[in-house]
Amino acid sequence: MKCGVVVFPGSNCDTDLGLALQRSLSCEVVYLWHKETDLKGCDIIFLPGGFSYGDYLRSGAIAKLSPIMQSVRLFAQNGGFVMGICNGFQILCEAGLLEGALLRNTKQKFICDNVFLTKQNQSAVTQNIPQDKILTIPIAHGEGRFYIDADGLKKLFDYNLITYKYCDQNGIVSDASNPNGSIENIAGICNEGRNVFGMMPHPERAADSKLSNIDGNLIFESIAGWLQHLV
Repeated sequence: MKCGVVVFPGSNCDTDLGLALQRSLSCEVVYLWHKETDLKGCDIIFLPGGFSYGDYLRSGAIAKLSPIMQSVRLFAQNGGFVMGICNGFQILCEAGLLEGALLRNTKQKFICDNVFLTKQNQSAVTQNIPQDKILTIPIAHGEGRFYIDADGLKKLFDYNLITYKYCDQNGIVSDASNPNGSIENIAGICNEGRNVFGMMPHPERAADSKLSNIDGNLIFESIAGWLQHLV
């Protein structure tokens, strides 16, 4: 399996993501510069976290215009799997490959913390996650509040794949809170074709036993299993 990681000016999670993919999936990783248009035969394309173009205008609004995104858009339209993490999620929404938008966090502050997630629907990204499993995954964003209008939300329920869960000090989990005010606690979604996925939390930061957290590997292993099934 060959994974492509797109690098924009301001990307800062590209190497972390590449290492996590190599370690968890033993795959070949190719870094794709934003000015390129050749996806180099990659089986899956990742858009990493960071601050592409310094987050000028809106996060992801300039990155969507990069030459590489023309190829990514065509790749996705032809059924290729694309995943955006944090800033990558923002870029996919700005590019129209995913519905909705990522707005400023409710408290107007950058948040860097562990959050608790649960699977909602089955997909390439969630198939290896047990239904009752609570994942612990870090976030690091200032504009992670997912929003979509009422009509879009009705349709999105089938593609709302990962949601935030609040866990108190006693380990009691509920839907009572999320870190950024996302509508319906949404942390990750996919498109109708179920081949374009975006999430705000960073699974690549929870994919190494040295960090005492390998929950993110469940997401990467799900993707690997999905691609192998297609082959």
